[in-house]
Amino acid sequence: MEIRLSEEQEAIRDAVRRVCDDFDDEYWSKKEELKAFPFEFHKAMADAGWLGITMPEELGGANLGVTEAAIMMHEVAASAGGYSAASTIHLNIFGPHSVVVNGTPEQKERMLRPLIAGTDRACFGVTEPDAGLDTTSIKTFATKVDGGYRVTGRKVWTSSGQVANKILLLTRTTPKEDCKRPTDGMTLFYTDLDHDQIEVRRIPKMGRNAVDSNATFIDDYFVPEADRIGEEGKGFHYILHSLNPERVLVGIEAVGLGRGALARAARYAGERKVFGRLIGQNQGIQHPLAENWIYLESAYWMIMRAAYLYDNGMSCGAEANAGKFLGGRAAFDACTRAVMTHGGMGYSTEYQVERLFRESILMRIAPITEQLILSFIAERELGLPKSY
Repeated sequence: MEIRLSEEQEAIRDAVRRVCDDFDDEYWSKKEELKAFPFEFHKAMADAGWLGITMPEELGGANLGVTEAAIMMHEVAASAGGYSAASTIHLNIFGPHSVVVNGTPEQKERMLRPLIAGTDRACFGVTEPDAGLDTTSIKTFATKVDGGYRVTGRKVWTSSGQVANKILLLTRTTPKEDCKRPTDGMTLFYTDLDHDQIEVRRIPKMGRNAVDSNATFIDDYFVPEADRIGEEGKGFHYILHSLNPERVLVGIEAVGLGRGALARAARYAGERKVFGRLIGQNQGIQHPLAENWIYLESAYWMIMRAAYLYDNGMSCGAEANAGKFLGGRAAFDACTRAVMTHGGMGYSTEYQVERLFRESILMRIAPITEQLILSFIAERELGLPKSY
C-alpha cells in the first residue's frame, strides 16, 4: 500500500472540490439560519455524478471503493458546508449498501437508480429512543399480512426525514425473547416514506441545522413484500455490511471538518495583529494549531488504512473504529481551537468557526460512542473480557 493518493484519486478530490467551491459561506450560513435543506447542493452533486460513487456502474454509479468515497466526503466536509454538506449526501454512500449486496436485480434498478440520479432522497430508520446503540433491542415490529407487512413503531434521529421520500427501515419480525440469538429476527425494508401516513417530527438541535433530524412515528403502516431486502429475519446481519464503511466515512468527514476549521484559524492568525504583531507569530497560537495538524493528519491516514483494508476484503473493524475515534477527537479539538484563535470574533457567526464548532461534537457521539469503541478495542485487540 502506497501512502499517497493515485492520480485518479487526486482527480476525484479536485473535481469534488470544484463542485463544493460553488457553495460559499453565505450559502451555508443562510441554510443554517433558515434550517433549510440544501437542495441546490444535493442537485449539484447528483448532476456531477457523485451520489453513486460506490454504486453499480450499470445503474449510473461509478462502482468505486470506500477509499474513493472517503476522498470525496473529506473534500465535502472540508468545504464551506462542513458537516452539513457531508450529511446532505452521506446516506447515499453507505445507507443503500444492503440493497447493493442483498437486493434483487429488480430492487437495485428500482431503488438505486433514482438515488444515484438524485430524484429520490432516503433516510435511515434504525435507531430507537429506548434502544439507542443496542440495536438488538429495537421494538418497531413488522407483522406479516397478505402482500406484505404492517409496521408499527418509533424511530429517532432520522436525518433528512423531512425531505426524504424513501426510508431504509429496520424492524423486528420475531420478538427478541423468541430468538436463539438477539441478532436474529430482524428484517430490513427499503420503502416509501409516506408523510401522509407517517409522522416525521423535527428535533430542535445544537448544530447541523441545514439537515433535519427527526422523531419518526409509524402506526400500522403497510410495506409491500417487494420492498423487503433479502430474507426475513436477517436484517441485522445485512446492515453489518455497512457499519465499517460508515465508521470510515464519519471519521474522514470529521477530519475534513477539522481541517476546514484549522485552515480558517491559520488564515486568521496570519492576518490578525495585536500589540503591533501578528498573533500567528506567537508560539501560544502556533503550537496548538500545529498539534491540531498532527492529530488530524494521523487520523486521516488511520482512516485511509481502514478504507484500503475494506476495499481489499480484509478485516478492518479495529482500524475503522479507531479511525472514527481519532477523527472525532481531532475534529472537535481543531474546531475548538479555531474558535479560541479567533478570540471574541470566534463567537460571532461572521467567521463561521462557531458553526463548525457546534457541528464537531456530533462525530464524538454518533454513530457510535467513544466508550463503545474503546470497549470494542479492549475486547477484540487486547483480549480483555467483554464489558457489555
